[in-house]
Amino acid sequence: MRNSWWLIQARTCALAAALTLCPSAAFAQMDEATLNGRLFDIREQSRFVPDKALAELLKLQPEADGKSPYTRAELLVQISASRMRLGDNAGAMAGAEQVIAYGKSLKDNVIIAKGMLNKVYVLSAKADIEAAHALAFEAEKLAMSTDNAALRTQATITAGQCYAEQGNFPPALITLQRALDLSRTVKDDPAMPAAALNALTTLYTQMKEFDKASASLADLLAETEKLNSPGRMAMAKTTEYGLAIDSGQNKRALAALLRTLELVRKLGAERMVGSTLVNLSDSYLKERDYPRAAQYAQEALRLTQRSNDESSTAVARINLAQAYLAMGRIAEGKAEYEAGMARYERENNKPYLQQVLREYGEVLERSGDLAGALSAYHRERELSNELFEKQRQKAVLELQEKYATEKKQRQIELLSRENQLKGVEIDNRRLQQRIWWLLALVFGLASLMIGMLYRKVRNANAQLEEKNLELKAQSTLDPLTSLYNRRHFQEFMRGLKPHDKLPPEIEKRAEHRNDIVGALFLLDVDHFKNVNDTYGHAAGDAVLKMIAENLRIALRETDMIVRWGGEEFLAFLPASPRHGLDDIAKRILTGISSQTIRYQGHEISVKVSLGFSPFPLTPGGTPLPWERAVNLVDMALYMAKSHGRNRAYGVRGFANLERTSMEAIEQDLERAWRDGFVDLSVVSGETAAQALAPAAA
Repeated sequence: MRNSWWLIQARTCALAAALTLCPSAAFAQMDEATLNGRLFDIREQSRFVPDKALAELLKLQPEADGKSPYTRAELLVQISASRMRLGDNAGAMAGAEQVIAYGKSLKDNVIIAKGMLNKVYVLSAKADIEAAHALAFEAEKLAMSTDNAALRTQATITAGQCYAEQGNFPPALITLQRALDLSRTVKDDPAMPAAALNALTTLYTQMKEFDKASASLADLLAETEKLNSPGRMAMAKTTEYGLAIDSGQNKRALAALLRTLELVRKLGAERMVGSTLVNLSDSYLKERDYPRAAQYAQEALRLTQRSNDESSTAVARINLAQAYLAMGRIAEGKAEYEAGMARYERENNKPYLQQVLREYGEVLERSGDLAGALSAYHRERELSNELFEKQRQKAVLELQEKYATEKKQRQIELLSRENQLKGVEIDNRRLQQRIWWLLALVFGLASLMIGMLYRKVRNANAQLEEKNLELKAQSTLDPLTSLYNRRHFQEFMRGLKPHDKLPPEIEKRAEHRNDIVGALFLLDVDHFKNVNDTYGHAAGDAVLKMIAENLRIALRETDMIVRWGGEEFLAFLPASPRHGLDDIAKRILTGISSQTIRYQGHEISVKVSLGFSPFPLTPGGTPLPWERAVNLVDMALYMAKSHGRNRAYGVRGFANLERTSMEAIEQDLERAWRDGFVDLSVVSGETAAQALAPAAA
């Protein structure tokens, strides 16, 4: 490219030898070409040693004055990217906004799209994932309207990665395959195919398509070898580590990480050294080599804090916490876990925080800290319910928007037909003035058309009513299991009169039998995350459907069965014998544990934990509100979880309330039981039901 440019410039000077401006113009263009070459080299340096890159870029700022808009914009983009990699997200965001504003002032879509992509990466670094995804898709559309091949490729890779982060794998795969094709057309950036292959390999790994991921990785390593870049090779080796660890090749994963560590240390890439040490600590955790895992996590923590890499710092703390807890250093482990989770709480990153809390509870349970595990499970369940409700509301809003759009479309079609009808009526008047004897025929045709339109409108209204009924059903039922959803149960319970001590169904039957009561059962699938992680979310959905079907068999048609949230189910029994609640719990436990699902050649079986009680609960003769009753049942459920799972704990009644309060019981149900204030029954999924006194616990 530079030789061709020099040839054209020489011919221009030869044709205009008399013009003294030609040599100066040549030097000016040469100067800009040299500057662009230096920017390209610094861009690669910025990925690995951002502090040195930023210093070089700031020195080049005076040289960019008077250069083309693209050169000036590229300098601003690289300064912003370097600030982001140094942890200065505020400065990086200001730089991205400056590029966007500069592009808009020039009405140049290439510069605007570059600034938008830069902003996407800063939003992602700040963990504002939803905003990052929305802006990435907008930037891709704008980039595809330009003829800049490198920009189109970069935007397409970014959009594909966003789809993958959302778990939306089909469009992610199509987008990244298109990005790989586009990368082959980029002439001035040889690293583009490697970037596309890196993203594609990571996607195949996420999809558990390990054969395809291995083939893509081989292409990536071959492409990276051509670049002769230690930094790019370190990135490829990190991707190899991800594939190896997910496909169970632990020795290969460790070898890839150690090679990565060697490369990035030679580069002096401090942030990459920190993230690699984090991965090494995680690798040794999987090998149960806890002292070495702690050693690498501590080293990673020192580096990531120094380089202001908050994301890697949080993961390093959590890895260190797991190593401490496994070695029996409970207090230190809990302190590191809480410090690591603090970042996700500050950023309101609820999906990742939920995952970390679930792992936290399991680690504490294995360490023998049952109270801490119970607390972690409670925090995780609150997040799970919140996220489930948010997703449900989003689905209902999307459905309502869909039907509103269809309704508007029908209205537009109807209006169009009405306009056509008006045109026909105008034509009829003209024909009436010219040929009177055609009036009857025209009137007949118009009447026929009106009748047809009326029938179509009536049919459209009928279809609209049907869709409204469908929408109402979908707002009442859970779409996966066809059970009632949480919102329907809450509305039902709010419909009960506050002064009613019993629901009407219970009172009617209680006139004849004093032992007939209502009941609440809350169950949660044991180790459900393992099913999703091992067999995929489709297998998890099949398990939830199986449990729903078993509950329909175990309970009666008059009982209300509810998808409470995630892998939790709630059942409200309006009338049951008080002495038979343990038998119902036993029937649910054994019915579910005896079932096996065949999925893609695997046999999957699960067990559940239960909490239950009569309803209403009347400590001191005053009925508890239904929300507090459900909360007590929930605490009984988590006692079943923390005491071994595959069992049920039932609240049967209260005693010695003059020495305590319901608030104290609700704060710690297990302590209240052991102190003799609560009467619990314990039903095992393995043996017959039995009631245990607190002393026997």
